[in-house]
Amino acid sequence: MLLKDIRAIVTETVVLSPEDPTAENANTNWFGAPPHERFSLSADEVVTAFEETAAGLRTLVADAGHQGTATFYVWHDAVAGQLRCSAGTRKPSDLPLVDDYQITEDLRAIVVEFLEDRAPGSIIWGELEPVPFPETDEPPALAVWAFDLTPFGR
Repeated sequence: MLLKDIRAIVTETVVLSPEDPTAENANTNWFGAPPHERFSLSADEVVTAFEETAAGLRTLVADAGHQGTATFYVWHDAVAGQLRCSAGTRKPSDLPLVDDYQITEDLRAIVVEFLEDRAPGSIIWGELEPVPFPETDEPPALAVWAFDLTPFGR
C-alpha cells in the first residue's frame, strides 16, 4: 500500500504558486504504515518509489510549462511516525519547514529510519533509556532529501 500511495502522487495535481506559498501545502503528503507492512518492505523499494515519483513530477512540471524553481522533498516525521513529502517553488535551502533541517543526498537513511520505527509516533515504555543532557541546546537538524523538479535544459 505504501509504495502504491507514493507512486500515486504523480496522478494528483501539483500546485506551483510562488505568489501564494500556502496554496502549495496541497502538495504535502504523509504516509504511515502498520508494523507488518514496514517489516515486509525494503528500503530500496521505498527509495525507488520516491525516485520514480520525483522523475514523474519533473515531467509534470515541464509539461505544465512552469518556468521557475520547483523542488520535491522527503523527510521522516518521527514524532508523528510518518514519511512526509511535498513539492513547491522554493529552493532546497529555503523549504517551508518549521524545524531546522539539513539537506541530504541519502534518501535511504530517511526511509530506513521510518521503516525501523517499531512504535510510530510513540515510545515503547520498556525501551526508555536515560538520556544525558546535550552539550548544546540545539536539537539535531531534520534530514531532508530534495530533488530538483526544474526540467533540465532551461
